[in-house]
Amino acid sequence: MAVPHEHTPLSEPKEWMLLAVLASIQFTNLMDFVILMPLGPQLMRVFSISPQEFGLIVSAYTFSAGIVGIIGAMFVDRFDRKSVLLALYGGFAMSNFVCAIAPSYGWLLFGRIIAGAFGGMMGATVFAVVGDVIPEIRRGAAMGTVMTSFSLATVAGVPVGLFLANTFGWHIPFFMLTVSSSIVLTIGYFVLPQIRGHLVHKTDASPLRSLIELVKDKNHLNAFAFISAVVIAGFSVIPYLSPYLVSNVGLTEHDLPYVYFFGGGATIFTSRFIGKLSDKYGKQKVFNWIAGSSVIPILLVTNLPRLPVWVALVVTTIFMVLVSGRGIPAMALLTASVEPRQRGSFMSINFSIQQISAGFASFGAGLILGKSGTGELTHFGIVGAIALVTSFVCIVLSKRIRNVDPTSATPPPTREVSFESE
Repeated sequence: MAVPHEHTPLSEPKEWMLLAVLASIQFTNLMDFVILMPLGPQLMRVFSISPQEFGLIVSAYTFSAGIVGIIGAMFVDRFDRKSVLLALYGGFAMSNFVCAIAPSYGWLLFGRIIAGAFGGMMGATVFAVVGDVIPEIRRGAAMGTVMTSFSLATVAGVPVGLFLANTFGWHIPFFMLTVSSSIVLTIGYFVLPQIRGHLVHKTDASPLRSLIELVKDKNHLNAFAFISAVVIAGFSVIPYLSPYLVSNVGLTEHDLPYVYFFGGGATIFTSRFIGKLSDKYGKQKVFNWIAGSSVIPILLVTNLPRLPVWVALVVTTIFMVLVSGRGIPAMALLTASVEPRQRGSFMSINFSIQQISAGFASFGAGLILGKSGTGELTHFGIVGAIALVTSFVCIVLSKRIRNVDPTSATPPPTREVSFESE
């Protein structure tokens, strides 16, 4: 009978292959999410909807992901990670097809709910795999590699998606995602190994009891509060950045791809560098550096007057580098705050909290924002002030997280070990 190993170190080539597949899955997952925000001006015009109704489209994904993630947390650690990840990814591909053929605002809203149900847990499972396979001593760099998917989505995916949307209509980016997700799903089926090390500690406890045990842990509660604050600090601003740049700063919808091209392009180079800094100097210390520095571009982007396009691009690029960059040490901190036997459930709840926090942040910011008689967004500076305060709260909360990862004192593996022993 096959007995799963608790640790499953890989040779360097196979580790990179695994990370490439996970980054590709995250690329399509994040592309699905980030493409919606720069489509905001077009969707508000096509469907004649308000900023609040657009905020509901964004938050529908996040609330759905949050609810389903909590339910899934009771079961996700009871199965092989590969099976769970591929099943979720198949549902995610289907949700993009629903969005692609949506004939109305209501149908698009429904499609975003389905996307959130699969996409949130899928992201959690990706990071659970990283935590299971990559030792803590190299996990910052691994997180940086997987999280370059955000950079690639913004630098390549979003400009291409916006070009297709501006040329052929907003439905086309979702058709593109349906096709690309199907291709990655097929590759993942053949490339991803079975990952069952966490099943060593599988118990007969009821799913509900396992969930209660997880959320009662004080260290886990500190981690959940921390990531909630990190998300609120970013997502109160991010969904409305594109509409603000168009209505208040003077950019056109055709200028928006440059925002994501330069911002995403910069983070391609900075993400892995930040990950390596986290491994070298400590995840908490690097997070605090970046989170403290991020308040400057947050204040700038939420108070920009009408400016030349190049000036706006400099500010938005710095904003993307620092706001996305702080997520790298943050995720490394989180995966080290839980034991491997609970990591899948923990990450599922963690992503639920992220999605719910993002939903409240975007919806709450939408309630604060208004429109002037000339069509400009108002009170965005207030939203920026809230994001600034929350960023400092993140720094305080990060100091309360304790590292319990058994690989944190283990040197990197020097040999390949199979995932199962016969």
